[in-house]
Amino acid sequence: MDIHEVDGATPEDLAIAHAADVHIQHEFGVEYHKYWFNQQTGKVYCICSAPSPEAAAHVHQKAHGLMAGKIIEVDPDLVDGFLGGCEVNPAGAALVPGAETGDIDPGIRTVMFTDIVGSTAITQRLGDEAAMAMVNAHDGVVRSALAEHRGREVKHMGDGIMACFVSAVAAVRCAARIQQGMKAYCAEHPETPVQLRIGLAAGEPVEQNQDLFGSTVQLAARLCSAAEPGQSLASNVLAELCLGKGLTFEDRGEFALKGFLKPVRAHAIEPG
Repeated sequence: MDIHEVDGATPEDLAIAHAADVHIQHEFGVEYHKYWFNQQTGKVYCICSAPSPEAAAHVHQKAHGLMAGKIIEVDPDLVDGFLGGCEVNPAGAALVPGAETGDIDPGIRTVMFTDIVGSTAITQRLGDEAAMAMVNAHDGVVRSALAEHRGREVKHMGDGIMACFVSAVAAVRCAARIQQGMKAYCAEHPETPVQLRIGLAAGEPVEQNQDLFGSTVQLAARLCSAAEPGQSLASNVLAELCLGKGLTFEDRGEFALKGFLKPVRAHAIEPG
C-alpha cells in the first residue's frame, strides 16, 4: 500500500493518474487494484500487488511522476483485509460501503475491540450489581472517547465494544483516552479494579447490515485477546499509518495469532 500527499488534487486528477498506472503497470510486473481518496486531507491510499516496493514506485514514476511519500508492505496473508468487500467506480476509486450516491471512500478503516479483563471472575467475586456497574463504567468511558474522536460503535459484546474509525490517528488517540479514563475510574473506585485489553487493526473490512467482517476485524479481535491487561495493541500497518503524527508505539515483536498462518507484528500504544 502506498500513501500520497496530493493537496489540491481532484477526483478527476486521480482517475487520470490511476488510468496511467494501469496502462503501463505490466512493464514492471505490478497490478494496481484500487485507491482511496481523502480530498479533505489531501491523501491517496493505493493498493497494489508488486514484486517489490521499488517496482510499484517505478510505475508511478513512469506513468505520471506522482511519487508516494510512503510505501507499506502488506503481508499477503492479510491482503483480503484490504481488498474485500468494497465496490469501485470505473476509475478504480473505492466507494463508501453501502452508500447509494457513489461517494468516494475517504480512506481505510481502523477497527477497535475493547475487552474487560476477567469479567466473569469479577462477576463471581463481587456479584451481579457490582459487575454491572463495572460494565456501565466501561461503556461510559468508551462511548465518551468515541464521541470525542469521531469513532462509530459497531456493537456491544457484553464485556467489550467493537468500534471503527475513518482516521487511524483518531483510533489510536481514542484507545489511549479509553485506557486513561478507566485508570481514572479505578482511582475513584478501588473496590472495582477494572483493566482493559484493546486491539486495533487498519484495513478495509467488509460492511454488511451495519456490522463489519473480514480479516481486519479478525486481526483486531486477536490483538485484543493477545494484549496484556491495561495494554492497547495495534497492527503494524496501523502504526505505520501514524508515523509523523506525534504518537508513540513500542514494537512488541511478532505474535502467533489463532487463524493467521504467519506471525503478526504488533505495537503497544504508549500513553499520550
